[in-house]
Amino acid sequence: MKKYFLTFATLIYMLICNASCAQEIRIKDIGKMSGWRENALTGYGLVTGLAGTGDSGHNKTTRQSIANMLSRFDVSVVADDVQSRNVAAVMVTASLSPFARVGETLDVTVMSIGDARSLVGGSLILAPLKGPDGRVYALAQGAVSVGGYKYDLNGNVVQKNHPTVGSVPGGATIEIGVLSEVESPQHTVTFVLSDPDYTTATRVASAINASLGQSVALAQDASGIEIKIPDNKRSRLTDFLTSIENVKVEPDRRAKVVINERTGTIVSGGDVRISKVSVSHGDLKVSILTDNSASQPLLVRNTGADIRTVPLSNSWVDVDEAAETGFVSPTNNTVADLVQALTRIKTNTRDIISILRAVKAAGALHAELVVQ
Repeated sequence: MKKYFLTFATLIYMLICNASCAQEIRIKDIGKMSGWRENALTGYGLVTGLAGTGDSGHNKTTRQSIANMLSRFDVSVVADDVQSRNVAAVMVTASLSPFARVGETLDVTVMSIGDARSLVGGSLILAPLKGPDGRVYALAQGAVSVGGYKYDLNGNVVQKNHPTVGSVPGGATIEIGVLSEVESPQHTVTFVLSDPDYTTATRVASAINASLGQSVALAQDASGIEIKIPDNKRSRLTDFLTSIENVKVEPDRRAKVVINERTGTIVSGGDVRISKVSVSHGDLKVSILTDNSASQPLLVRNTGADIRTVPLSNSWVDVDEAAETGFVSPTNNTVADLVQALTRIKTNTRDIISILRAVKAAGALHAELVVQ
């Protein structure tokens, strides 16, 4: 007998930050100085030392790369004669942080671009890492660390994680440093908010001015606050920026409710307001049951030519509707209060999501509803 239950799956919900938990935070936690940016580096290389799990002989790129590499050591080999499966062609990526200096090391990521089965046990041969301008900023080399494996024999495969992508911790050495320019020729710095907001930008500028005791900060737009460096601070710019970063401010927040229908998760600010609204909610459960049986003749030995066993399937639908429905009328008019009230009457998360969408459609939810 098979049973199919068409019911809502109850998962979890999250309510973050009540209205009473507003607090000041450091400016450095909500943005950064203009000019701070990561620089992407990419390169091409070979991973050698693989135990027969490298690129196959059909990969002409790998064979040509092996021949080119050997030619640097005065070894002349025709690419068509290379048949090794212990080598894999890979792309190498890294991120060059701001203020990177010559001689520092970077973590690199190694990704197979051929038909290699695994990079386990391999080592990356010296590979130059270039920036968008074509200059070589770092050199990468070292043993590849792969958090998985893959072994196959006679059609049987045992695999853990993704063995064709690995990393070389500290495997790249910086050859050209990067000096990020923070101060402009007009002796100003610009603080950029991670989440642009006019109210927050104005509050940041006011907090900086109040902390320094002079009007040096001005909000230019929703994301940028221009800060003029005082004459007596230009020789000690680092100390000045340190004092700016540690100024505390209470950022403004947009009313937003985030719903993930795949996981049944609800995330909302505790102060997201809703108008007075009443919610009537019921529960419906539908069960489809199928009973499989066989119809056979009574006398198996003396049956006619057209007598045979026939399989039968009997199905019926059972509809179970709750006798009572829940009625909710929140008094404090916040999303948190509505969700708590629905939870008290044992409303599952899927139904809460449907109710919130209906409240938004009714024009009673005064927040942006983000459905993921």
